[in-house]
Amino acid sequence: MLIFMTTTSTTTSNQLHLDDLAGVRGPIIAPDDPRYDQARAVHNGAVDRYPLAIVQCADVADVIACVAYARDHVLPLAIRGGGHHGGGFAVWDNALVIDLSGLRSTSVDPVAGTVRVDGGCVWGDVDHATGAFGMALPSGFMSSTGVGGLTLGGGIGYLTRRFGLTLDNLVSADVVLADGRFVTASADSHSDLFWALRGGGGNFGVVTSFTFRCYPIGEHGVIIGGPVLYDIADVEDLFRWYRDLLPTLPDELSAWIGVTQIPAAAHFPEHLWSRNACIVVWCYSGPHDRADEALAPVRAFGDPLLVGLAPMPYSVLQAAFDARMSPGLHWYWKTDFFEQITDDAIAVHRRYGETIPTPMSAMHLHPISGAAARVPEDATAFAYRNGGWVAVIAGIDPDPDNLPAAASWAEQYWQELHASSAGGGYVNMMMEDDGRDRVRAAYRGNYDRLVEVKRRYDPTNLFHINHNIPPIPISNSA
Repeated sequence: MLIFMTTTSTTTSNQLHLDDLAGVRGPIIAPDDPRYDQARAVHNGAVDRYPLAIVQCADVADVIACVAYARDHVLPLAIRGGGHHGGGFAVWDNALVIDLSGLRSTSVDPVAGTVRVDGGCVWGDVDHATGAFGMALPSGFMSSTGVGGLTLGGGIGYLTRRFGLTLDNLVSADVVLADGRFVTASADSHSDLFWALRGGGGNFGVVTSFTFRCYPIGEHGVIIGGPVLYDIADVEDLFRWYRDLLPTLPDELSAWIGVTQIPAAAHFPEHLWSRNACIVVWCYSGPHDRADEALAPVRAFGDPLLVGLAPMPYSVLQAAFDARMSPGLHWYWKTDFFEQITDDAIAVHRRYGETIPTPMSAMHLHPISGAAARVPEDATAFAYRNGGWVAVIAGIDPDPDNLPAAASWAEQYWQELHASSAGGGYVNMMMEDDGRDRVRAAYRGNYDRLVEVKRRYDPTNLFHINHNIPPIPISNSA
């Protein structure tokens, strides 16, 4: 008999007998299991939580059994896909964790231009599968990011200006609901749920598989891209040039811009090591015979410290930051949407770019223009469709003793920028403590509709370990 101790106040006993889960095919990892510490670790090393048990699901039947058990025993329920979110929602104290990381199959239909992806996949799995056919879809900026979390919150990536957000390319999703039903949500089936899944985060169920559209890119999947680095003293000229140039570029060419510290690593010239700098990372995904014309303004601008533009498989660009941002680093994120980059904001970027507190701390501005801005604001739950950028300010260090200083830098940086923001944050980059007002602002006029869908599919708020949308109107909530 499997017996776990819990301090959860909503249970009727301080012992839970997991006999009802004895039939699951995947391992049930309890606190006394030698695998427990590894199983509860997530990407952000600052997250240190102790779940009641972690079920590493082998199939959809395991997911259904776990949802039923948590519902019937009134247990907190956490869902782990890639475990990459800065807030660490994949694990929770005294919660039952549904770990999807064992569900990682993919299947590409190159004729239909679709890829089916299991809920535990990371984007490296998808890039591997689609890359064999010279295809890809918008998928963030790191291959270690989980497919599920990125998609359900938005999905801003190198291909967003050309093909929209990741969620704009979602065709259907298989979902285990709070009442145990297994449904497929699409434009033709459970369309209200399909609308909410595209931006509403993990509030509505456990997505066990996704089907996406994917597209031929570059020359059989080879794009032209990479970083261009500039001295931090060039911030004003560079940011203004980038701000004015990006809207004039073809959708096949995109770039994010930021402030960073150049790594002390062999693939950078030693004289640049640990130098504060501006970074622009480019991705041209169109035909190579048009690349020189598209990239001409990039090659002509300024006096860069380093130009890393080169042909490469899309998967190489996607994985370029994986080794530097490896699991276990201690993170603190702040985020906002910006519809413009003002001169006052550029002055803030200069000031904080000169005072980066740790080698891995950074600020990035990721564009959500082009195809992403041509989708109506109410077409999906993701509401920020006016073009512009999402900013993430990240205080990062491997040493937990250095995190307070890095987090303070990020918080102060965000505070000074926030006045020029569009008012809401990107849920994929918001921390656990961002609060309900920030969650509501993230959805603008779509929030009340999300509440209605939540009432319909999860009236007891079983799925609440996330940036939560309670199934009650905000005016009636505490």
